[in-house]
Amino acid sequence: MVPTAAPSLATTSAAAPASGYLQAAQCQVSDLDALRQTATQATDCPQATHILQGVPVYEARALRVGQGRAADPAAWRNALMAEWARVWQSGPGVLVVQGLYPDVGVVDATTHTFQTLIEESRKAGHAGDHFAKPGANDRVWNALEKLCLRAPDVFAAYYGNALLATVCEAWLGPAYQITSQINCVNPGGQAQVAHRDYHLGFFNAAGAERFPTHVHRLSPLLTLQGAVAHVDMPLESGPTLYLPHSQKYLPGYLVSGVPAFQAYFDSHHVQLPLAKGDGIFFNPALMHAAGTNRSSHIRRMANLLQISSAFGRCMESVDRVRMAQQLYPSLCVAQGTMDPANVAAAIAACAEGYAFPTNLDRDPPLGGLAPQSQQDLMRSALAQGISAADFNATLQAQAQTRLS
Repeated sequence: MVPTAAPSLATTSAAAPASGYLQAAQCQVSDLDALRQTATQATDCPQATHILQGVPVYEARALRVGQGRAADPAAWRNALMAEWARVWQSGPGVLVVQGLYPDVGVVDATTHTFQTLIEESRKAGHAGDHFAKPGANDRVWNALEKLCLRAPDVFAAYYGNALLATVCEAWLGPAYQITSQINCVNPGGQAQVAHRDYHLGFFNAAGAERFPTHVHRLSPLLTLQGAVAHVDMPLESGPTLYLPHSQKYLPGYLVSGVPAFQAYFDSHHVQLPLAKGDGIFFNPALMHAAGTNRSSHIRRMANLLQISSAFGRCMESVDRVRMAQQLYPSLCVAQGTMDPANVAAAIAACAEGYAFPTNLDRDPPLGGLAPQSQQDLMRSALAQGISAADFNATLQAQAQTRLS
C-alpha cells in the first residue's frame, strides 16, 4: 500500500531545499521507510512473469516470443523499454531477467576466459577493491576490453545479445557505453556495507554534500548497474542484497555507512537467488550490498556491468596534462599574491577533477573509493612546494598509469 503521509524534502518528487544543497545531518530513516513501503504492482510491469519480494522478474524466453509475435515488434520493444525505465525510476528500482543468456555455453566460455584473467591478475599482484578485503574476492578491472582483446569470438557471442542491448537502451538510449568488472566472491567473503554506485556513490558524505540537489537527481540517470550470473547463485552464496524503492530517497548518497540506515537496510533488504545466465539490473541509486558467501564451495562469479550515458563528456578534446604542466609554474609564482579561492578556480578550469575513467589495475582505489585526480595532484604539489620539473614528471606518470 502506498503511504498516505505527505512527501518530505527527502523524496524524489519534492522540491529542493531552499539552500539548494542536501545535508547528511537532516537525513531521517522515517523518510526512507515511507518510500520503501510502496508496493510493487503487477499492473505497473505487465510484461513481468511474476513479482518476487517486490522485484519484477522477466522471463527472457517469453520476452523474445512476445516480440516475435507482436504485430509491430519495434513498438512492442519500445513499450517494454518504457516499462523497464519506470521500474528503475519510479518503481522498485531493480528487475531480474531470467535466462538472459539462453545458451549457458556462451556464459561458460566467457567464464573460462575470466578465470584465466583472474589467475593472471593474481600473479601480477593486482589489488585494490573499493569494498572487499584482500583474498575475500577476485576482481578483474576492465574485463570488457580484456575479454575483447583476448577472445574476440567469445566477446561477439557474449555481448552479441539483443535483449541485453534492449536493457541498456531502456535507461540510456542507443549511444550507451558498457564497461564491466569481474567479481568472484569466495566462500567466507563478507557482506558489503549498504551503498549506492557511480557517480555520487563514489564520494563520501562530505564530498557528496558539495554537489547541488539537482545533481543528486541527475546522477542516477547517467548509469545503469547490472550483473550477469556466471554460476548458479543460491542464497547461501550471498547474492546481492537490495532495498526496493530506496533509489527514490533523494539524499541517499549521504547515508552510506550511517549506523541507523545500515540497521534499517539489514532489517528490510531483499535477496534473490540467480541461475547461471540470469541478469539483474538496477538504478545505481538503489541501496544495495553484496551478501556474505556462507557456502563452503561456491565461488560466486558475476560480470558486473556498468552501462554509462554517452552524454557525460565534453564537446572538445583537451590535453589537460599539457595545460597543467604549463600552468603550474605560474601558480607557484602567484600563490603568495593570489587569493586561494582564485588559485582553486584556476586549477578547476585547467586540470581534470574526476578520478575516472582510469586503469584500475595500475591506479587502484587504495584507501578510498577513487584514486587521486589531476586536480588533487596539482593541489598537493602546490601545497608541498614541489618543483615544476618534479610535478611534470609526476603528472606524466599519473597520465600513463590511467591508460588502458
